[in-house]
Amino acid sequence: MPTTSAIDRLHEARDRILEQLSRVIVGQADVIEELLICLFSRGHCLLEGVPGLAKTLLVSTLARSLDLSFSRIQFTPDLMPADIVGTDVLEEDRATGTRQPRFLEGPVFANVVLADEINRTPPKTQAALLEAMQEGQVSVGRVRHRLVDPFFVLATQNPIEQEGTYPLPEAQQDRFMFKVFVRYPSFAEEFEIARRTTGVPADEPRPVLSAADIVALQRSVREVPVSDHLIRYALAIVRQTRAGERGVPDFVSDQLAWGAGPRAVQYLVVGAKARAVLQGRPHVSADDIRALAPPVLRHRVVVGFAAASEGVTPDAVIARIVESTPAREDELSRDPRFQTIFAS
Repeated sequence: MPTTSAIDRLHEARDRILEQLSRVIVGQADVIEELLICLFSRGHCLLEGVPGLAKTLLVSTLARSLDLSFSRIQFTPDLMPADIVGTDVLEEDRATGTRQPRFLEGPVFANVVLADEINRTPPKTQAALLEAMQEGQVSVGRVRHRLVDPFFVLATQNPIEQEGTYPLPEAQQDRFMFKVFVRYPSFAEEFEIARRTTGVPADEPRPVLSAADIVALQRSVREVPVSDHLIRYALAIVRQTRAGERGVPDFVSDQLAWGAGPRAVQYLVVGAKARAVLQGRPHVSADDIRALAPPVLRHRVVVGFAAASEGVTPDAVIARIVESTPAREDELSRDPRFQTIFAS
């Protein structure tokens, strides 16, 4: 269990990061919170939103406020794996005249990597990035090169331009801890954006945490205890997304073609730990799991064709599942439906 000082340090770090981000970013409080949860959980994030919503600015500002190296990769149809991971080159020693291979690191060798419009590049290049995300390394020839730590990938997708794109398969989307929707700002927020960006530029954010600080705080998050009941609660939510399984509600079997795997439970639990500590609490609550169910599950469930044609969205199904799942331990254990789910 993390000490009180570790919890206070992470909560204080959150406030300092938000203070620095507010110098540049207007609004997007939910998006920022989910990005920070991802960061301190050692996860990666998939951002989806229309152009012009400051996704790139948000990520670069976050990197500057954390004193982390930042790299932006603009994904295009002709981008090759070597363009992002690096390549071997022959370097001549002028003294001896001999040539030796030397590895030139690609832009993926940074603490924070923005993969802009990841669905615009072919599967081969997508797979190279996903190896880096999962393994913390890249393979060039027969040699493996370790990436820097911490390593945080934020990939963006444009939902309105799908011509000439390569949508990420569900198995590859599963590598991302969260899928976060970046939505239009409110009137007041957009007014403030217009006022700020058409005047004198604001002060640059100052770094408040080093890479070593972040690694230590990530370790503290993992030490947060979570009760067996809350793990069962997370399992109850995730296992209800698996259409056709025993105990799954009829509306799920009617509306979903495919459900979430075990990685969803892992991310729900560790994300709940991070959310609790970022809010200054030493324990996880059911509210933490409920709040993170949409970003964890929305890219891990597939809506069936008939339901999609009727306008059913993953978020609508997830909300219905969460609403119908009791959070209290006694109610969850007595419900015959969940007894069946837990026994399957």
